Amino acid sequence: MLLSGYERRIAVTGGAGFIGSNLLLRLVSKYPDYGFVNIDCLTYAGNLANLRQIERAPSYRFEKVDICDPASLRALFEKYAFTDVIHLAAETHVDRSIIGPAAFIQTNIVGTFNLLEMVRERSSKTGRMRFVYVSTDEVYGSDGESGRFVETSPFRPSSPYAASKAAADNLVSAYHRTYGVDTVVARCCNCYGPYQFPEKLIPLMILNSIAGKELPIYGDGQQIRDWLHVSDCCNVLDLLLHRGRVGTTYNVAANVELPNVELVTRLCRLIDREQGGGQTESLIKYVSDRPGHDRRYALDCSQLRDELGWSPGLSLDEGLMRTVKWYLENQDWLTACASGEYQKYYERMYADR
Repeated sequence: MLLSGYERRIAVTGGAGFIGSNLLLRLVSKYPDYGFVNIDCLTYAGNLANLRQIERAPSYRFEKVDICDPASLRALFEKYAFTDVIHLAAETHVDRSIIGPAAFIQTNIVGTFNLLEMVRERSSKTGRMRFVYVSTDEVYGSDGESGRFVETSPFRPSSPYAASKAAADNLVSAYHRTYGVDTVVARCCNCYGPYQFPEKLIPLMILNSIAGKELPIYGDGQQIRDWLHVSDCCNVLDLLLHRGRVGTTYNVAANVELPNVELVTRLCRLIDREQGGGQTESLIKYVSDRPGHDRRYALDCSQLRDELGWSPGLSLDEGLMRTVKWYLENQDWLTACASGEYQKYYERMYADR
């Protein structure tokens, strides 16, 4: 058994993605007595370059495995004898789910099922192991003009992506109730920060502004979202791994609501300030809206605050400033991401808008 000398052996699925790479960079340095295995099949958004700082760490391993392949997963669980799983692997981009939902059903539902089966089998043989699942606020669907969703609010997903995450979320809950699997769920709002693939709103706006290209905003730009810096998201996942109550779901958000166009306007001003002038706001262009676009997401996070004492460490202004600086200082990384497959996708999505 590899990593046998470590107190805990933690599988992180999707560890080469945006949140996964930020999480692994944090946990590998913070917990030298734990072993970590990054399980990722390296789809278009998986980037091992994100993890160069830890790739030679003795407590870190990478395994290129698809969570939709149960035989390969079982071999990994036997090889490393995991004590915990943090499940981040997913297809996540709503637009991609609209034009090609099959991959979302396969990865987000079937992949989650395969992992739950592995955890159930191993728990029955060796004792309880923790399964932390990262869900999304999109499972609730669109909220009204006021009020916030609580963890018991009904699911009303609007997109194939949201529906696939809702299905997986329900599977996780069912495995706890039926089999006693030690599960904890984090339903997170929109995260942003370093290493985010530039199909998402914030890195896309930064990438296009650098290139002097249009900044496309869906519809009237008044869709309201809550934005959480990835460092705060990783802090929550760390807490849930160690202190989350078994079988519990926690809403995770910064509780700072902002229309999309206002967020983009703030980014433009930060970019102009960092680059010493410019009229980046003039690049904003309104394009036809996404089908089934939810108007507002808002989460009540009182359970997370009351039980675990968590609150965001970064304000939106500070988080956006750090993010803009990171992308401007890492333009080679950004440019590499925006080539090949991504460029074809970008042209397909926006050429006729």
